[in-house]
Formats: sequence, structure tokens, C-alpha cells
Amino acid sequence: MSMPPLRLQHWLLFALVALLFFAWGGWLMRAPDKVAPLPGLAEWQSQVLTPLAENQLTLSRLSAVAEGELWLQPRLDGPRLLYRAELAASGEVWQLEAELALSDSERVSLMAATGLEPKDAEQPLSQQLLAQLGSHALATLTLTPLQPVSGERVAASLGQPRLRLELAEGEAWVYPLQGLTAHLQDDQLQLLRVVPRRALEQH
Repeated sequence: MSMPPLRLQHWLLFALVALLFFAWGGWLMRAPDKVAPLPGLAEWQSQVLTPLAENQLTLSRLSAVAEGELWLQPRLDGPRLLYRAELAASGEVWQLEAELALSDSERVSLMAATGLEPKDAEQPLSQQLLAQLGSHALATLTLTPLQPVSGERVAASLGQPRLRLELAEGEAWVYPLQGLTAHLQDDQLQLLRVVPRRALEQH
């Protein structure tokens, strides 16, 4: 029994099915979109983050990269001397805060010189004092993004963390070799915190 000849509409149907099949296959095989790394981070690592991880970052070196102000923050457990500035790259802005490494006697002297009490509000200090303290090392540095930054972009910039620690709110990604910890919540970066590498080597 011979088959009836195929009509034009049958050929069109076959062609349409084949086209849809190849389009579907191409969609399955397409490369995923590449996640853009954080702009400026590579430069900041060489200028700021790596020197801090190596315990070699001074206040004068940091202020040369990001112009900012010194703030004295009185606390019951001892005052903190903070340097605050902003970093920007490709239209993205980050808030920077670094704490100076101070001896107990230096903390006492600062409180006496300013006349502040432990419960007083924090106060900005003069640019002259900033210059005088330029040789002081920094103990910690925190970068806080002022725009949404996804965890994917953090991984694209820093790689996968050595440790992932669950926090009361969110998760901490630990990079011991960089002295860096990324704090995320709902897959959004809250802050990057850098300390001298030896403080994280135990992990």
C-alpha cells in the first residue's frame, strides 16, 4: 500500500518542528551569562587590602588612596579611633571605615586631650592630628557597599571561600589568606572586613 504524497503544509510542519528542536537545543547549550566582578576591588587589594592583611598598612598610606576624616568613638570598654572615607569605581560607591591600632596609654591620652567621657557621642578630629598619626598601623578595615552587591559577584571577584560560617543573620565567607571575611544576608553582600592575616590563619 503506497503512502499518500506529502503536501506542502506537511513539509512546512516538519520544517517548523526541526527549527524549534534546534532552537531548544541551542538554548540548553548556551553559555551562562558571565557575572561581572566588583569594580575597583583588584586595585584596592593591591593598595589597601593586601597591605593590611600583611600588617603593613598605615594611616598615611590609606589616606593617600582615600581622603577622609578621623573620628574618636568613646566607649565603656575603651575609645576607638576610626578613619572614614569613601571609595568609588565605575559608579559604585563603598563606605570605608578603618580602626587604628592604639596602645592603652594612647587611648587614655586621646580621651584626656578631648575631654570626652565614655558615654559621649563620637567626635571628628582635626586634620592636623590625622597627619601626626600617619605612621600608625591599622587594625581592621571594613568596606560597606552603598548599592546592592550579590554573592555571585563576590565569588567572581574573590573566588569560593575556604569557610562558610552561619551567623545569627546571614552567612560569613572566610578567606584566610586575604585576611578577609565577607558578610552576606539573603545572598546580598553586607560588608567586607579585613584584618591582619595572622588573625584568620587558625581557620
